[in-house]
Amino acid sequence: MKPRTRARSLALQVLYEIDIANHPPADIYKERLEEMPLSDDLAEFARQIIFGVLPLTHDLDQLIAKYAPEWPLDQIAAIDRNILRIAFWEFAVSRETPVKVAINEAVELAKLFGSDSAPRFINGVLGALADHQHEITQIIQKA
Repeated sequence: MKPRTRARSLALQVLYEIDIANHPPADIYKERLEEMPLSDDLAEFARQIIFGVLPLTHDLDQLIAKYAPEWPLDQIAAIDRNILRIAFWEFAVSRETPVKVAINEAVELAKLFGSDSAPRFINGVLGALADHQHEITQIIQKA
């Protein structure tokens, strides 16, 4: 697994546990880092994802629902929902990751953690969202 993919994987595991069990983010992050040690820069990248996504979870979910209405959020598996949030945050909020890279990384995470159909699903949803990247970035900045 590529180094930044490992960092995204750690971030995904933390966000998933918060989503499912509502455990304290800082504690989960620390525990996952102990289980999957990362270099300082990769640990910081994972931390930025986690604490970038968390305060915007509701906004990200609303935008996913708006721009991908054929996929109701309440019917999306928790792991897939968090993969979407991470990718969406990366290309629409942090904007340090090119859209294609964020989508490819999300598909890789879906292959590792999701169901057999998850990679195609993730690719489809993010493809729909990517078409509205600039609009979405403006909406998030106002939130």
